[in-house]
Amino acid sequence: MNIYVGNLSWNLKDQDLTNLFTPHGEVSSAKIVNDKFTQRSKGFGFVEMPNDAEAQAAIAALNGTEIDGRNIVVNESRPKPEGSGGGGFKKRSFGGGGFKKGGYNKGGSFNRDRGGYNNDY
Repeated sequence: MNIYVGNLSWNLKDQDLTNLFTPHGEVSSAKIVNDKFTQRSKGFGFVEMPNDAEAQAAIAALNGTEIDGRNIVVNESRPKPEGSGGGGFKKRSFGGGGFKKGGYNKGGSFNRDRGGYNNDY
């Protein structure tokens, strides 16, 4: 069973997560998710336990317990819903137009409204 562990302290490492779950049963893997740019913990991770009964016991025992000053959240990991894309950016069209008021696209002088370029020779 794959288990989600959230609200983790940024000080915790993968080995700490393994040590936390080992008393409740066999741990196949434990991984804290890190930011790919800063390499700092994102505050959550996943633990894989092969025995579902042991995994359920670990969830019941550890959910809400305080670890390194924070009450952790432990529950069964659910797969992402189909169609949920990565990243937090919406696709938007920034099409055409340019600057409408600033003087571009008016033909003639640059930034005419601000008096920056003058045709009075």
